[in-house]
Amino acid sequence: MKFRLLIDGDLVDGADAMEVIDPTRAEAFERSPRGDTQQAEAAIAAAQRAQRPWAELGFEGRRPFLEGFADALDRETGSIAEVLTRERGGPLADCQAEVRRAASAIRYFAGQVLTDRVLRDTSKERIVAQRYPQGVVAAITPWNRPMTLLSFKVGPALITGNTVIAKPAPTTPLSTLMWGEIAAGIFPAGVFQTLPDLSDLGPLLTSHPGIAHVSFTGSTPTGKRVLSSAAETLKRFTLELGGNDAAIVLDDADVEWAAERIFASAMINAGQVCYAAKRVYAPRALTGPLAEALAGHARAAVLGDGRDPATTMGPLQNAMQFEKLKNILTDARREGGQFLTGGEATGQGYFIRPAIVTGLSDTSRLVREEQFGPALPVLPYDTIDEAVARANNSEFGLGGTIWTGQPERGIEIASRIETGTIWVNKHFDLPLEIPFGGAKESGLGLQNGIEGLEDFTQLRILNANMGANP
Repeated sequence: MKFRLLIDGDLVDGADAMEVIDPTRAEAFERSPRGDTQQAEAAIAAAQRAQRPWAELGFEGRRPFLEGFADALDRETGSIAEVLTRERGGPLADCQAEVRRAASAIRYFAGQVLTDRVLRDTSKERIVAQRYPQGVVAAITPWNRPMTLLSFKVGPALITGNTVIAKPAPTTPLSTLMWGEIAAGIFPAGVFQTLPDLSDLGPLLTSHPGIAHVSFTGSTPTGKRVLSSAAETLKRFTLELGGNDAAIVLDDADVEWAAERIFASAMINAGQVCYAAKRVYAPRALTGPLAEALAGHARAAVLGDGRDPATTMGPLQNAMQFEKLKNILTDARREGGQFLTGGEATGQGYFIRPAIVTGLSDTSRLVREEQFGPALPVLPYDTIDEAVARANNSEFGLGGTIWTGQPERGIEIASRIETGTIWVNKHFDLPLEIPFGGAKESGLGLQNGIEGLEDFTQLRILNANMGANP
């Protein structure tokens, strides 16, 4: 298959090319085009030209384009998922679900409308809150969930009248380029464009005066650089960054029931999800049984090629993340961590067997850093106040979970956790109509829901004198 960039309505070759690695085998399986500065400037100029006519269509005028795009994504689910499982890794069924989720998100946002809100209306004055599009949006996405995270940016940005330049991660460009192939026959020129790179065009996009909004999902250190780059032009931004989500098990929870759900919440996409459970706190008496139950699930995981129906867990997505996790696990062993199972590389691709680790302190790298991989520390606590304090003792504040036999009790404790989202007896439930975002160093701004739509718009207060002319 020939992959091309979408710039100003045309599918074009890249200025250069780059290898795309299959993490299952740690070897290249395809070459992707990549853009250069000249193509980035062309994309920005095209997006600026297209933005006003696109905005003038109004919500109802833009809706059919987004609905048509969602329908096309549904039709191409199989082909996109096949490429996605090669470039991202993971079971094919999971990749298919990701593409379907992305199409559903685009379709959902296609039906949303922001209306004027009357703040005051008297015989003397009328004050109205209005929303209008910001302009050109740079949608910068990571490698772990390229399709769903792109949809959470593209859907709200386009329906509110902005134009979008999608810059995928260098290790997972192909599925985004397939979006461009589909979009070329649906959207007006310049409304949606694709610009893969080797991480060299990011600074241009985040600092360019022609970009009005940067929507970035990725690591906290990179997010800080994005924020710094955007400051010179005071552009708007949405940052969904790292997390170190704590799972707190209460003393009334059923251990086997909790273990099954915590394992699923920690090992989704081989642990490579920002909202994945990253550390577990359990009552001291339950720590051993819970860790053993978790280890049982880890031993049952089937690592392999995502195209094999028997596979339940894929590899780390790239060599850098693979090496980072190996170093964290080496430190965990040196720090006295007891590996109940897993933690070793398989010798093929970027696979690491899922690890359940006890015996660590809160200062261990595996506990205080975002490991972003299939390794889960389990730590004991003596009082719930202590557990809450330790969960909150982090620069991150993205998500978290409480596991309990008494939901009302869980709600009371969840209300003390300093995160953007906290679940009780569930995980990773992100309805499209509900906003999400991070606290502390886990991000700025919101995605999804009405609040996510509003993040892509500028608030204008119209204040009119309705009395007689002087």
